Amino acid sequence: MISSPYPTTYQEQNTTVEPGFRWIKNPAAIAPVWLEKPERIAALAMLTVLGLLVYSVIQRQVRLYLRTHDQQLPGNKGLTATPTAVVVLALFTQVALVQLWIDEQEVAQVAGVQPYHLLVCEALGLDDSWYTVPSAQKNGRDIQTP
Repeated sequence: MISSPYPTTYQEQNTTVEPGFRWIKNPAAIAPVWLEKPERIAALAMLTVLGLLVYSVIQRQVRLYLRTHDQQLPGNKGLTATPTAVVVLALFTQVALVQLWIDEQEVAQVAGVQPYHLLVCEALGLDDSWYTVPSAQKNGRDIQTP
């Protein structure tokens, strides 16, 4: 038997790739999809891998930012510096953009934004103006909020 350092190195990796595919094992994730053509199956596989890549980048960048800036986010069991991407994305479920039209004027208000939402935006290099825009009133139906 040949001894190799690769299995140990592989097991010691801090990666999100394999755990990220865990949801695929759930029959409900794939069962409702009927793809007859190989091209469509390949396209679904590519979109799945692309989605996992985005998921992994979100998790990596947020964790790196939190570590280098000595910050924490709310997690499943209190504050954490190592949130999963699921936790990071779940933080945004309480954020809502409310748009109303009153007498040809648009009234827009962002609700539910907390300081940790802006921290995540900063960690990911995203423009946080979507979440910091104060209540705006605009004339005309063709104008959109940021």
